Amino acid sequence: MNKSVLLLIGMHFFLASITAQTKSLFNGKDLSGWHVDVPEMDSNSAAINPFIIRNGLLVSLGTPQGHLITDADYENFRLNLEYRFAGKPGNCGVLVFASTPRALYKMFPKSIEIQMMHDNAGDFWCIVEDIEVPDMETRRGPKEKWGITEGKERRIKNLTDDSEKPLGEWNSMTIECIGNTINVWLNGDNLNKGFNATASKGHIALQAEGSEVEFRKVELTDLSKIPKK
Repeated sequence: MNKSVLLLIGMHFFLASITAQTKSLFNGKDLSGWHVDVPEMDSNSAAINPFIIRNGLLVSLGTPQGHLITDADYENFRLNLEYRFAGKPGNCGVLVFASTPRALYKMFPKSIEIQMMHDNAGDFWCIVEDIEVPDMETRRGPKEKWGITEGKERRIKNLTDDSEKPLGEWNSMTIECIGNTINVWLNGDNLNKGFNATASKGHIALQAEGSEVEFRKVELTDLSKIPKK
């Protein structure tokens, strides 16, 4: 068997091993593998669950506000999402390294948020966890105002605000978390890269934050199991 054939066989098994580590985090039928944390549902028996499956899509209705959180926690992964604001522009986000529930404003779990808010996708928001980026003072504001709790400067602006598709079209976001670094792409553009995060493992959460958002893909690749070159 010549070297070309062996190379093709090797590439086949390498690509197959990568594919085998990729899984969808929702099944298109129900919320298996996730749990809901919506504070209003604690005391209001009429409050609805804002997270539903509709026509095979995972939908955040936006209200009442809260989070849909994976039962499992993850580290060293790539998360691929396809989402859109189908009706009107609004706010949402995906949280990584999520842990202690309701750690901020009695609502947000301790985590790092990757913003999906229309025209601001790719911003980092520090939620009782922290992360660094190049040009910190340019992108986060005066250092004396930085912080990770209520009233502090928790937003770290992305690198570009012109990468989102027009309203109603599907956006493709990739979030790669390796160790204490987070790298974010949207529709092929590298929006943000952070390092020295104060966490490297945790749950993944999607937000209900006032606006309806549809997800047609939430796929996770376990990067720790990809064969080393």
